[in-house]
Amino acid sequence: IEDLPPFDFVLLSHLHGDHFDRVAERKLNKATPIVSTKHAVAYLKRKGFSSTYALRTWETLAISKGEARLRLTAMPGTHAPGPLAAALPPVMGSMLEFRTAENETRLRLYISGDTLVHNRLKEIPCRYPEIDLALLHLGGTKVLGILVTMDARQGVEAIRIVEPRTAIPIHYNDYTVFKSPLEDFKRMVAEAGLEAQVHYLAHGDTYEFEVPTTR
Repeated sequence: IEDLPPFDFVLLSHLHGDHFDRVAERKLNKATPIVSTKHAVAYLKRKGFSSTYALRTWETLAISKGEARLRLTAMPGTHAPGPLAAALPPVMGSMLEFRTAENETRLRLYISGDTLVHNRLKEIPCRYPEIDLALLHLGGTKVLGILVTMDARQGVEAIRIVEPRTAIPIHYNDYTVFKSPLEDFKRMVAEAGLEAQVHYLAHGDTYEFEVPTTR
């Protein structure tokens, strides 16, 4: 925590240890703004966090800093199918729209969170037809043999549904329960002809890109 650069807020898709661990809970400044699900926020308040914001699906929070504007909207997400969903914490994806002081949207960033592919994902491109960048949580985690995190096949399907200009896979190699390696995703991306649409980052790498001048 001490090595982190200054940041404005924390965006938390859900309350699981590989997203918000005990170190963060213990050492993070309790006044740090945290945006998350109602379930996560209730827990964080009990732990003393004093600046929390719970979002329902499609609910938007407006954030300003100087001349910069950000619209942060909760996207639909589901961590598990059927009855198993009740055993896992609620999860949300996020859409971050970076805007000018004149409220012109310059960049749309979609973060999937630990969701599976499900029907409500199809609503996202209907509401947000021009997504510049998508961060896709992969891993292929299974509980009792049931998939609870997107594997390679679902990751490719998510790209086809959301249709971002660029997709970056994350959350696939830093937890022991992950069963779907990046190599599987790379192979399926190539088979689907989506290589030009996907960028790969290793730990510590930086991805630099230009914000579109017009939409």
